[in-house]
Amino acid sequence: MAVTLEEAPSLVWILVKALLRFAFMVANNVFAIPAYICYVIVLQPLRMLDSKLFWYIEGLMYKWLLGMVASWGWYAGYTVMEWGDDIKTISNDEAVMLVNHQATGDVCTLMMCLQDKGLVVAQMMWLMDHIFKYTNFGIVSLIHGDFFIRQGKLHRDQQLLLLKRHLENNYRNRDRKWIVLFPEGGFLRKRRETSQAFAKKNNLPFLTHVTLPRIGATKVILSALVARQENGSPAGGDAKELDSKSKGLQWIIDTTIAYPKAEPIDIQTWILGYRKPRVTHVHYRIFPIKDVPLETDDLSDWLYQRFIEKEDLLAHFYETVSAGVRSGVLFRRPTEYSSTTF
Repeated sequence: MAVTLEEAPSLVWILVKALLRFAFMVANNVFAIPAYICYVIVLQPLRMLDSKLFWYIEGLMYKWLLGMVASWGWYAGYTVMEWGDDIKTISNDEAVMLVNHQATGDVCTLMMCLQDKGLVVAQMMWLMDHIFKYTNFGIVSLIHGDFFIRQGKLHRDQQLLLLKRHLENNYRNRDRKWIVLFPEGGFLRKRRETSQAFAKKNNLPFLTHVTLPRIGATKVILSALVARQENGSPAGGDAKELDSKSKGLQWIIDTTIAYPKAEPIDIQTWILGYRKPRVTHVHYRIFPIKDVPLETDDLSDWLYQRFIEKEDLLAHFYETVSAGVRSGVLFRRPTEYSSTTF
């Protein structure tokens, strides 16, 4: 596509701005990440004397680093609008965020959303694709205790065992509170056809805006972290009493990320800022853990239900935004389905 003389200055400015932003990002990483590593090394004696205080300080530095990444998008005009339940009310409790996955920018979007949620970011554990281990931020995530999961059938059983061991060794020892999980196991564009073929074969709902979730990691997390009452039922929060003091994992936060026109932001866009400013919308729905089934079949149905609801939410969102609505209710409460739908 040829560039006109009128468009040339604008394109030159976009290129110059992208180069300046890239240089700024490199400078951020060159100074901030080695500083984080040096402080962690210097504070190792404190880790021996007072492990809880050490991980508290490490968590604050981790939060500042994630705030740095979030700021790259904010300076480019990529902002977030939050909908649904107020997750600040459970910021001191243990929770798992189940998030739909469209692009690498999903992670950056969550980094921006969660900065004002108290110590959530400092006490958070991410489950992400193993490829992130080899990025500039990989060493920070390794130190913090995030888990890198390798996708594929060949690695699945082994990875779930490693996840179980990782949670036992790192979650409560480091005073972690929240876990971020992308149950779809990959980006929407990569998994959609496979998911739809699986749905057709097994008489499951045909989804377009999300894919059917995988249950393995969710099952491991719930089995490892949900506290049990004497009768064997899960001990968790009550939806009407968000100040619950019960121990163990207490909440599931069903999180839906929606991009205008279904055009997700990737990490390159977040860094270089070459696309126009836009607002990403994030919807939260909180479920007390006592309402979540822990048996495999029932948990599968429950998890499928959540992603059917995400499909409903996103379909309504895209329809509303394409109709030109700029404010008001862009998300509506999703349709309730029963397990017989499956």
